[in-house]
Amino acid sequence: MNSITSTQKEGTHTNLIGEEAIKKMRHLIDKSGSCFFCTSTLNNKINSSPMSVQKSDVNGDLWFLSPKDSIKNMEITQDSEVTLYFQGSPHSDFLELKGKATISDDKDLIKELWDPMAKSWFKDGIDDPMITVIQFKTESGYYWDNEHGNTIAGVKLLIGVITGTSTDDSNEGSLKI
Repeated sequence: MNSITSTQKEGTHTNLIGEEAIKKMRHLIDKSGSCFFCTSTLNNKINSSPMSVQKSDVNGDLWFLSPKDSIKNMEITQDSEVTLYFQGSPHSDFLELKGKATISDDKDLIKELWDPMAKSWFKDGIDDPMITVIQFKTESGYYWDNEHGNTIAGVKLLIGVITGTSTDDSNEGSLKI
């Protein structure tokens, strides 16, 4: 018996490096806008919390707003290695990123990243003394996507069900920034 990847007619694995990796990463982040932000505790437990990406830049860095007294900030000061998980749609656009996080209270950066929706977490608005910025520097990642969009992927899936052949439209690979 063969696995789906060994019977596939199309290539399904593409590793990306540098600018191509950042372009793919930003494309998938734009589809979801938020992620599970995972930090480690001193006893090696993983904590995760949903976070909205305020900005992604051409270097692959991501920016978040976070309360100064949050558990996330405390854990970042103890271990700066962080993993982010994104999901852009129910069946594709998955992204895992690994990198290092740093915390800043730079007021100019807070103003640049401010979104009025953040007032839900920061009652004093943009001048709330508890706001910090987390900069995530992407080092590597992995993505699972489809090659031609969800509609084509759905049609190919139905054809595969009817014909009993693999018509998977998925694509995956590592990202090296």
